[in-house]
Amino acid sequence: MGMKSTLSGYPEWLPEDRIVEQQIIKTIQEKFELYGFAPVETRSVEPLAVILSKGETDKEIYTLRRLQAGQEEGNKGIGLHFDLTVPFARYVIENRNGLSFPFRRYQIQKAWRGERPGLGRFREFLQADIDIVDTRPLGIHSDIEIVQVMDEILSSLPIPTTRLHVNNRKLLEGFYLALGIEKTADVLRIVDKMDKIGTDKVLITLVDDLGIAPPIAQNCLCLGAIRTADPADLKKAVNELGMTHPLLEEGLSELCAILEKTALIETSNVIADLSIARGFDYYTGTVCEVKFVDFPKYPTIAAGGRYDNLVSDGKTVLPGMGMSIGITRILGVVLHEGLLTSSRKVPSAVMVALVSEDSREQSEKTARSVRSRGIPCEVFPHPLKYGRQIAYADNKGIPFVWFPDESGKSGGEVRDLRSREQIAADPDTWTPPQADLKIQVIWQPEKMTALLKNKTYVDLENE
Repeated sequence: MGMKSTLSGYPEWLPEDRIVEQQIIKTIQEKFELYGFAPVETRSVEPLAVILSKGETDKEIYTLRRLQAGQEEGNKGIGLHFDLTVPFARYVIENRNGLSFPFRRYQIQKAWRGERPGLGRFREFLQADIDIVDTRPLGIHSDIEIVQVMDEILSSLPIPTTRLHVNNRKLLEGFYLALGIEKTADVLRIVDKMDKIGTDKVLITLVDDLGIAPPIAQNCLCLGAIRTADPADLKKAVNELGMTHPLLEEGLSELCAILEKTALIETSNVIADLSIARGFDYYTGTVCEVKFVDFPKYPTIAAGGRYDNLVSDGKTVLPGMGMSIGITRILGVVLHEGLLTSSRKVPSAVMVALVSEDSREQSEKTARSVRSRGIPCEVFPHPLKYGRQIAYADNKGIPFVWFPDESGKSGGEVRDLRSREQIAADPDTWTPPQADLKIQVIWQPEKMTALLKNKTYVDLENE
């Protein structure tokens, strides 16, 4: 596993694994910008009043306090943000006079949560978010676009197959209201745990904790059991439960619209999953979660939804829609299982050997010439025997070693450490093959095959 850390839940990647992370970040960033989303960054800390105003998250927050602070100072009422959505809402309100709406933003930044660490669960983690916020009502087309962008990104990344599960809170709330349930928010939070604790425990919780009659609670479970990618099948399954309510019909219509549009994309892997509700209170419509198809019990790797009331200062309310990719959570699988590797441990495509201290300037001049043409290059720091210098380059995965002319003339010879072929070369013209110029991130399909064949993914689910 690439992560090396003595503090549980705070990952530190080895260089070759950090390279994989950077390539994933680059791919995500390029896709975000392809759709016209602009980058922002918010501060790491927020007032606790802001963090706590959007749901039951107080047990996950890290508060800040100076080491030398007196008891009277306390924590100054600030904490590290636990996600990027709540800080973004505050950012939009404070900067709305300088923003153009609809505002399309992406943000790739760390967040912190004080949850129990485990495989795929970290206390410090990197997220990649996109959101659309407007001063006018957002149509369902914004929800569709966000879902399509995320589905496209996850389909293009070199990671295990994913599936995007989508639902609509209006559908759920309308259904519960039709059943005569008043505390719909409590039911939403419990039903959302169906895939974590199972239907039996959800049923017991609904009956024992909320006092819902068993037949009504069973209806809630029947709705939550619906899974389909076909909008016609979705309508039929919901209608067969016999409940009607204007909010239910509105949510069902929006959910079907998302399925219809995403079905037009060949690589799409979107499914309606009526057990999805999302735990945060600020979601008002579309809600989404992305999971690995082959690791169904592994934590969600991307999520989000519609929030019509989150961005508000009490007077102004701006509707929004967004989703977040858990980059660190994805790496928890692909690096732990060796599914993604980098072609080398360092950016260098070539290492210039050092003949002697007297010839150091010659080696450095060669390196400068090579770098001037965009070829990553480094000079070995010590005039050791060539065998040791070659071993260093080989260990780092550097494909080429440059041996300067020992007579002091310009030029030298370049050895390909893989084929052992060695040729004369001019530092002003020599160029490595395009495939060797930059580090490549390599997907290991044979490891994925072995992982599934040996069913070691059970460890991922239970760890």
